[in-house]
Amino acid sequence: MDRGTERDLLIAENIVQPLLIMASNCSSIETALEKLIEIAKTVEGRSDLASLNIISQLLRLCLSALYPVGHQVLSLSLKLLRNLCAGEIRNQNAFLEKNGAEVVSTIINSVGPTYDNNVGIVWLALQLLANFVLAGGEHQRAVWCQFFPHGFLNIARVRSRETCDPLCMVIYTCCAGDDALLTALCDEQQGLHVVIEIVRTASMADLAESWFKLLLSRICLEESYIASVFFNLDPGYAADMIPGSEHFVSEQAYILSTLSEILNERIEDLAVTPDFALHILGILKSAAARVDFSTRGKTSLPTGTTLINILGYSLTILRDICACDRRTGLKDDDAVAVLVSSGLIELLLSFLSGLEPPATIQKATKRQVGGTTGQIDCCPYKGYRRDIVAVLGNCAYGRKQVQDEIRKKNGIVLLLQQCVTDEDNPFLREWGIWAARNLLEGNKENQEVVAGLELQRSLDVPELARLGLRVEVDPITHRAKLVNG
Repeated sequence: MDRGTERDLLIAENIVQPLLIMASNCSSIETALEKLIEIAKTVEGRSDLASLNIISQLLRLCLSALYPVGHQVLSLSLKLLRNLCAGEIRNQNAFLEKNGAEVVSTIINSVGPTYDNNVGIVWLALQLLANFVLAGGEHQRAVWCQFFPHGFLNIARVRSRETCDPLCMVIYTCCAGDDALLTALCDEQQGLHVVIEIVRTASMADLAESWFKLLLSRICLEESYIASVFFNLDPGYAADMIPGSEHFVSEQAYILSTLSEILNERIEDLAVTPDFALHILGILKSAAARVDFSTRGKTSLPTGTTLINILGYSLTILRDICACDRRTGLKDDDAVAVLVSSGLIELLLSFLSGLEPPATIQKATKRQVGGTTGQIDCCPYKGYRRDIVAVLGNCAYGRKQVQDEIRKKNGIVLLLQQCVTDEDNPFLREWGIWAARNLLEGNKENQEVVAGLELQRSLDVPELARLGLRVEVDPITHRAKLVNG
């Protein structure tokens, strides 16, 4: 007797027969399920099957064919249930009424500790739940009550990209219309371990799928649970420690790189919270305090060093935070205003002034004074200088307070010196020109400083012409100023 026949004999006739009839009297349950799967791929097919009480029969079949004995029948049944619940409310409601979420939990538990070797069953079960929860609040609460937190946690620990993204879809959809569920998910005593395991799985699988990004965006950017997630990714972190005071782990660098990618993709429509911005600034300070700036980096982000990756991705996130808010100017309660009031400009100018000048400037300096500047700090990765300039440039866009602070901290010459090419910092020149434009636009005081330097020949910046600017002396006041060329 073959395995297929043996499995058929273990399933009650009153479960199998109705499904065989629905599939036009197929000879085996496997063949019947395959035929019904094809029918359920269309809207009309799902609608027709909804009137035949098929959900109830399939759930009974699943419980009769639990893993591992009924692996093939179980896989086909889940695939059919998944198709049936794709937008057909009658099937979704039937799944709810027959406690489908509980049946799916039983199926997943039957796989048990062998999740990692049998992700196909878990993947199909999650796809089914993902289609089911799209029906609305009652359906979402049924899944949440059945799986939160332990069921979600067990699935999150399956180190597979196939299961991670559909799990994120289920959790994101459940939380989308219920802030209380999101709060529970991010609570350190309830669901935060689920989030941590999802991030760890995503990091190991190098996951960059849409639902993972949506969930991470909601948790860290829109609701600002970044600190809880970021610091709890470190196994050595304790609540009484100064965040980041001991060491960083690769998962922390991964979450920053993903958040940077999300911000860059949604730069036109996403405004982050001030709390999020402050936490990123704190991470930047912590990383910068421990980076060895005496060694010049040979690669761009991501590098092979977690600490340098965290430094770099913190800067790229701050760059895009300033870009997200640049259309609104500087308001007292926006993210950029909070960053500026917390010392962002002074910090970045100190980073920039601590670096050895770009190679072009170094050569010019040697020609003029016959020596070097004595600076010893190097870029720890290719693009570090560019990223600092980019943050300052975006921050100065239309914000006179920032423009004035840079001038008062003697940062004008420093920024103008970045309008050069540099092989260790691709696109430095372009970002330098952008920063110079934003520093000077609409700010007469800054323009006069640069004009005075031009007349004194103490600054050689031919890129000013590319900005459409030239120095002109007022015939009445005899004061130098920059005007449109």
